[in-house]
This record gives sequence, structure tokens and C-alpha cells, in this order.
Amino acid sequence: MASYFSHPTAVIDEGCTIGKDTKIWHFSHIMPNAVIGEQCNIGQNVVISPDVVLGRNVKVQNNVSIYTGVICEDDVFLGPSMVFTNVINPRSAVNRKNEYAKTRVRKGASIGANATIVCGNDIGEYAFIGAGAVVTKEVPAYALVIGNPAKQTGWMSEYGHKLKFNEKGIATCPESGETYQLLNSKVTKLT
Repeated sequence: MASYFSHPTAVIDEGCTIGKDTKIWHFSHIMPNAVIGEQCNIGQNVVISPDVVLGRNVKVQNNVSIYTGVICEDDVFLGPSMVFTNVINPRSAVNRKNEYAKTRVRKGASIGANATIVCGNDIGEYAFIGAGAVVTKEVPAYALVIGNPAKQTGWMSEYGHKLKFNEKGIATCPESGETYQLLNSKVTKLT
């Protein structure tokens, strides 16, 4: 008996690994050799392509396409209808399957609804990608990026609050009380 739940309309191909307590909802397709960690939630109409890796507690909202070459670490949030690409210069008549670029979404990052992540651009830990953003370059840990093309407009706490740094480069998350330091254009959590 499976240690995960899948809706009867979900298609799960042979050779997948699906972790305990994961839920896979209506009309989703998990393709061969995909690896899905424990306690993930795969929304309605999601495609997870071959060899994709999702860590523990990854939340994939409805209508998301995760293509070969993508790795999402633990606690990643993928908003509704966001999409990854895996080839920089796709053409219907040119087979580029051997050119798939890798994209890694680091622990705790959130990607908003309808955002696009152009392949080969990693997303840092706890980064926050705004709804509709088009990411065309690396995103640092804790960065807030918005727009098309995406531009950094600030920094976010691990609880998803915009950080306001004082003159000493210190900020406190209003929800968790955790403190962060901004030094040399890099944020680190102090507590």
C-alpha cells in the first residue's frame, strides 16, 4: 500500500519515488524517475517531468510545470501557474534534449503565481520571487525580486516579511523576532 495519497485522476509513471504523506491532486502527471520528498503537496494539473527532484515539504500549486533539470530543496513554495524552462533557445524543429540547463531552488524559497524562471538561474535560500516576475539571472539568498525582467527590490525574512535594515545593517522579522544582517550586499540570519 502506498504511503502517499494520489487522486484517481493523477497519472504516476513507473520508476518514480514519492515520499511518505505526500499528496498528489487531480489531473497531475508525475513522469518517470521523478523524485518527490515526504509531506509534499502537488496541486491540480501539475506536470513533474523526468528526473525532477523535489525535497521535503515542497508545495506545488495548481497548473505548475516543472521540467527536467529542476531541483527544489526542502520547504520550497511554487505558486499557481508558475513555470520553469529548461532550454535557453528552444525550436520545435531542433532537438535540444541534450542541452537541458539545470536550475536549483534552494531551501525555503517562494516563487509567486505566474512567475517564469529561465533555466540555468539558481534561486537562493529563502528568496522571494514576486507574482509574474521573469527571472533571467541568479537570485541571492533572502532577496525579493519583482518585475520583467526581475529586479531586486529588497530582502525577505524566512517568515516572508520584507526586512528593514537600520544604519548598522541589522533588521528584525516582525513575526519571528529573528534578526538578520546585511553586509556587502549579502544577508545572513543572526538568530
